[in-house]
Amino acid sequence: MLKVSSFRTKILLIAILAMVSLFGALDGIYKSRSEAVSSPSAFGPKQTPTPPADEEEPIRIDVELVSVFFTAQDEKRRLLTNLRQEDIKIFEDGIEQEIFTFSRQTDLPLSIAIVIDTSLSQSRTLPAEKEAAKSFVEAVVRPEKDEVAILSFTGETTLEQDLTGSVARIRRAIDRIEFVPPSGTLNGIMIPGTPPISGRNQRLAGSTALWDAVWVTTDEILKRSPEKVRRTIILLTDGYDTSSRKKMQDAIQMALRHEVTIYTIGIGDDFYGGVNKSALREISESTGGKAYFPKNENELRRAFADIQEEMRSQYLIAYQPKNQKADNSFRRIEIKIVNPELVKQKIKLTYKQGYFPKPKEK
Repeated sequence: MLKVSSFRTKILLIAILAMVSLFGALDGIYKSRSEAVSSPSAFGPKQTPTPPADEEEPIRIDVELVSVFFTAQDEKRRLLTNLRQEDIKIFEDGIEQEIFTFSRQTDLPLSIAIVIDTSLSQSRTLPAEKEAAKSFVEAVVRPEKDEVAILSFTGETTLEQDLTGSVARIRRAIDRIEFVPPSGTLNGIMIPGTPPISGRNQRLAGSTALWDAVWVTTDEILKRSPEKVRRTIILLTDGYDTSSRKKMQDAIQMALRHEVTIYTIGIGDDFYGGVNKSALREISESTGGKAYFPKNENELRRAFADIQEEMRSQYLIAYQPKNQKADNSFRRIEIKIVNPELVKQKIKLTYKQGYFPKPKEK
């Protein structure tokens, strides 16, 4: 019995070994076939993998251009409309810049804020200012293209009409403007005034917050305008500030940051000190505008007509600054006439005196 059992055991072991060998051979055949099917070379040349979709997108490079509007006048104050790019050069902080574009701008959409001083010193001249402003609006505004806002100010700034292309609405807003003492206290009595744009109560009866008015007009009204428009403030005032939180340089910087040109029309009553011409010249010339000092109604209308003509007779220069530092420092601009014949004519150029770089997007 022992021998039979031993023989059967040997037979069983041989059978097991045979089966293991068979399964091993079959497994090898299966793997070789699988590799042949999965290998690209089995059916043709190796295919290049398709890259992800985002790798196929072109590389975009953002170029930040500085835009500068300017006007040119001869000795007789006539606007020149035939300048060529080779007639001028532009400099930033004393370094010549390469001009990217040079063109005349006669049809650019306009965003204009007419800002009217309604303090006590303006009470006698206010009716004439309103009539001249309405005539200007009727002559300038193209309803489908341009827009105008109307603001008045004493101690605070009041939005009479937001930006609109409706001449009728603009006229009604101008008609509503009148001298109203600002809210505050006088001999302990509360005096109501018109609601300010900022939502704050006016602080002092008889006060004039001129620089606040310019600052808030840029910050809350004009900077909302689309990029490709001509932003302009027309400021009618005597130029005296008595109660602003902001300084004149704050108002200038705000205008420069948002490419706002300021034209000033200095009108005042001699009884209240006349007109602060130096302040009005500074804020206008710093932003590329002009200051006017009319002595009567005819000169007032002429000032508005000059502003209208100038806004339609400007040049635009765009350049990529060589200074690519991502700082917030003021960059001074200078445009020079280099054509010898034009230099002899003593051409006067009007443009903003500089700019603040826009912060780079992260």
